[in-house]
Amino acid sequence: MTDSNDIPALMKDIGERARAAAAELAFAKPEAKKAALEAAAETVLARAEEIKAANAKDQEFATDKGISPAMMDRLKLDDDRIRSIVDGLRAIAAQDDPVGATLTEWDMPSGLNIRRVRTPLGVVGVIYESRPNVTADAGALCLKSGNAVILRGGSEGLNSSTILTECLKAGLEKAGLPVDAIQLVPTRDRAAVSEMLKATDYIDVIVPRGGKGLVGLVQREARVPVFAHLEGIVHIYVDKDADPKKAMEVVLNAKTRRTGICGAAECLLVHEDLKDGLGREIVAALVKAGVNVHAAPEFADVDGITPATDEDWGREYLDMDIAAKTVRDVDGAIEHIRAYSSNHTDGILTEDKATAARFFERVDSAILVHNASTQFADGGEFGMGAEIGIATGKMHARGPVGAEQLTSFKYLVVGDGAIRS
Repeated sequence: MTDSNDIPALMKDIGERARAAAAELAFAKPEAKKAALEAAAETVLARAEEIKAANAKDQEFATDKGISPAMMDRLKLDDDRIRSIVDGLRAIAAQDDPVGATLTEWDMPSGLNIRRVRTPLGVVGVIYESRPNVTADAGALCLKSGNAVILRGGSEGLNSSTILTECLKAGLEKAGLPVDAIQLVPTRDRAAVSEMLKATDYIDVIVPRGGKGLVGLVQREARVPVFAHLEGIVHIYVDKDADPKKAMEVVLNAKTRRTGICGAAECLLVHEDLKDGLGREIVAALVKAGVNVHAAPEFADVDGITPATDEDWGREYLDMDIAAKTVRDVDGAIEHIRAYSSNHTDGILTEDKATAARFFERVDSAILVHNASTQFADGGEFGMGAEIGIATGKMHARGPVGAEQLTSFKYLVVGDGAIRS
C-alpha cells in the first residue's frame, strides 16, 4: 500500500487498482456477485459487536468535533441499523442482475439486428458525510451493477466504514472476485477529495452524498461527471380536499419520523380554506410533538410557533423544525415549490384525483408523492434494496440511484455479411 501521507500517490494507486478490478468485474457472473453480497451480509452480522464498538469511537470523535444532532443521528449505528444494513445487502443480492440485460432490440432492412444492453459505468467515486451505512449501500450497489467503487466517507465515520468495507471485501474474496473492486480511502485528509474530483483517468462518475456545502464543492471543482444529490428541501401540501386523518398522520410522520434524512418534510403548505380548521390543527399537533414551527402570520395565534422569516422558505433544517404557510390553492402550492424546491421530493395530500394529477404534472421534482409520507423517498422503499443517493439533476439518473441507474448501455450490432451501399 502506498504511504497514506502522500495523498496524490495514494489516490493514484487506489485508482489504478479500481480500474483493473472494474475491467474484471464488468463480466463477472451474476451468481458470483450474488454470493459475494450474501457472504458480506453474513460477515456484517458476525462482526456486529465490532461495528458498534468502532461506531462508538466515531461518535466520540464526532462529539469532540461538534457536529450537529442531525449529523450525529446519521452517524449512529445500533442493532436495528446494522440489521437494516444486512437486510439491504441481502435484498440487493436477490435482485436481478442488470448487467447485460437487453433494453430493446430491433431489425433493420439492411439485415442488421441491433440490441441495446446494459453495461457498467466503470469506476464510481462516492463522497459522503457521516452515514457509515452508505459504505455498505454504495459498495453493494456498485458490485451488483459491475462497477468498482472508491468510497470516501466523512472523517467522523472512518472507524465504522473501515470495518464495513472489510466485510464487503470478505464477500468479494469468498466469491473469487477482485477485492480491489471496493476500496475505502484510508485517510481523513481532505486532499483525497480533491484528488478524486480530478481523477478523470480512473473515475467515471462521482456521486456526492451530503449537505449543500459538500455537493456545491463537488459540482464546482469536479472534472469527473457528477450525479448531483442536492439538499432535500421537501414540501408537503395539504389541499382543501385532503382527508383530515390521513393529512394529520402523514404530515407528522413526514416531519418527525427521522428529521436528519433528505426525505424529511421541511415546509408545510396549507390550502387557505383550511387555515382555521385542519391547517391550524396540524400546526398545533406539530408544536405538541416538539417541532419548532416557523409559521407565516396566518398561524401566528397558534401557541408555541416561531414567526417565519424570509430565510425559512427554501431551507433544509434536518432537525425538529418546519416552515408553514397557507397558499390560495394547488397552483399557489406549485408556484411556491417552483420558487424554493431543490427538486428532490414534494408531496400532496388530497382526495381529488384531478388536483393530484395537476400537481404531478406541473411540479418537476425527482420524486412526487400523493397521500403518503415523503419519508418514503428512499431506494430501499422503492424496492431497490438500497440507494447510492437521490439524484436531483436530469442527466442519466434521477431519483433513487440503485443498481440499474449505475449502468450505461452499449449497442450490439449483428449482421450476416452486411455492407452499406
